[in-house]
Amino acid sequence: MSFKEEPRSPLQPPTYGNLITILSIDGGGVRGIIPSVILDFLERELQQLDGEDARLADYFDVIAGTSTGGLVTAMLTAPNEEGRPLFEAKDVKSFYLEHCPKIFPHDGNPLAPAVKVIKALSGPQYDGEHLHKTIQEKLQEKRLHETLTNIVIPTFDIKRLQPTIFSSYQLKKHPSLDAKLSDICIGTSAAPTYLPSHTFKTEDSEGKLLREFNLIDGGVVANNPTLVAISEVTKEITTGSPNFFPIKPMDYGRFLVLSLGTGSLEFQEKYDATKSSSWGVLGWLAGGGSTPLVDVFTQASGDMVDYHISTVFQALHSQENYLRIQDDTLSVDIASMDLATEENLQNLVNVGEKLLKKPVTKVNLATGLCEPYHHTTNEMALKKFAEILHKEKNVRELRSPNTKGGRANRGKSIGDPSTLRLTNTIHHSLPDLHDLNSN
Repeated sequence: MSFKEEPRSPLQPPTYGNLITILSIDGGGVRGIIPSVILDFLERELQQLDGEDARLADYFDVIAGTSTGGLVTAMLTAPNEEGRPLFEAKDVKSFYLEHCPKIFPHDGNPLAPAVKVIKALSGPQYDGEHLHKTIQEKLQEKRLHETLTNIVIPTFDIKRLQPTIFSSYQLKKHPSLDAKLSDICIGTSAAPTYLPSHTFKTEDSEGKLLREFNLIDGGVVANNPTLVAISEVTKEITTGSPNFFPIKPMDYGRFLVLSLGTGSLEFQEKYDATKSSSWGVLGWLAGGGSTPLVDVFTQASGDMVDYHISTVFQALHSQENYLRIQDDTLSVDIASMDLATEENLQNLVNVGEKLLKKPVTKVNLATGLCEPYHHTTNEMALKKFAEILHKEKNVRELRSPNTKGGRANRGKSIGDPSTLRLTNTIHHSLPDLHDLNSN
């Protein structure tokens, strides 16, 4: 097998720039519609700056996604026949609206909830056939090494009982990870009790077995994959990769992170110890009209990552480099991972559109709740985020010897006055990161 040395995206490596740019997308089933609305807005802002051919993969050094977020990641980074992203951001929402009702068919029968509980005791609620077929048709034979920028997708291998992270950064060291994107997406989406586990193998060019995978939903590991993405980049930096500029330990000021949630329930006392103390397998799988076991591990995973990253960025005075967009006011029905009625899917679109108008929030480290901390809306913050991404891309093109702008400066030292004037013009036009969420 042979792997790419650098992403095939027009984005030059971070070593020629000032920042390391990361996009992260949570898991959440049908609620993946919410971040798709946010991503559509961001890509349209970038297109206003750089033309209609601009795509998200052209601006992020790494895109990470878990479960439904992993599927979105693959859609945004897998190449089409022209070597451009297979999907525009605006197409992701349409994909969900078209296919979710077939992936999670809804039974309107009044007895359906009881049938659902009984079925959960004997197997997954959905067979996954439409999901598997659709993903395989869209992604075909494309593999991890072909993505247009680096990606990170967490899964969990139940045979090894350990996380398996499909990371572009790990391919040289672990070629067995170069699986089909379709298999990776099916694996990271295999939520226990909802969809069947997924097994597949990778082989070398001579057909020799490299590794067997037995995967379930990446939400078991990291429903919010932001920290996993940062860790993968950090490992790459510490190994001395030439694609990164020298960076001091814990220098989070060089990271620019956009983390998108898929929404969570409005705070309420949903379960209590008195009732759950008598639950057995059935209770944890179907108590309270939901799936408590899945609710607990997905909610806990996402919240702990946001809590940790918020704490670290705040402690290092780089909190404005981390933009988390999440709605934690969803009703029980809208918060469902699998309610794919036409009405609920449209409700999720509405949630995403309204979320753009809501104030930027930060997690309250005492309560764990997301609270508005400034009058700036998510829409305004994303516009400034787009400006930073646009100008960071320009800085790299100017400095890189692989681009026209960079070749024009070839032979000039970094201290050459003309070179300094050009780079400083762009560098100083970057919005102050500490003003990212200000008016």
